[in-house]
Amino acid sequence: MARLSRRTFLHSSLAAAATVTIGGTKSSARVLGANDRVRVAVAGLNGRGDSHVGAYLGMKNVEIAYLVDPDARTYKKHLNKIADKKQPAPQTLTDVRKALEDKELTAVSIATPTHWHALMTIWACEAGKDVYVEKPC
Repeated sequence: MARLSRRTFLHSSLAAAATVTIGGTKSSARVLGANDRVRVAVAGLNGRGDSHVGAYLGMKNVEIAYLVDPDARTYKKHLNKIADKKQPAPQTLTDVRKALEDKELTAVSIATPTHWHALMTIWACEAGKDVYVEKPC
């Protein structure tokens, strides 16, 4: 029997590992990852916030988890729109910091007045969330 050198062993091991990594396994197609369902909080519901809610409702595997606005009168219109699309009702909050405490929240969509953009973006980044914020002109 031929003696196996360390170099030959490493080459064949790396080739086998690369094959599994590139080709995957039979079960890898069924594994659900952390990013299969994006849970988003929409902050600011007037103006552009309405567009954000509408856009997220049209996306597959996106759930609007929170509607955030200090004016509670803005919730009803958006809750009705979400219910019409047969989506789960999001929580309504007046303070975005409460939503940022949710470990399952993936992203924050900021559609607030301009003076809130930077602060909410910083808070969301500090909480480890992805952020979508539109830069004003």
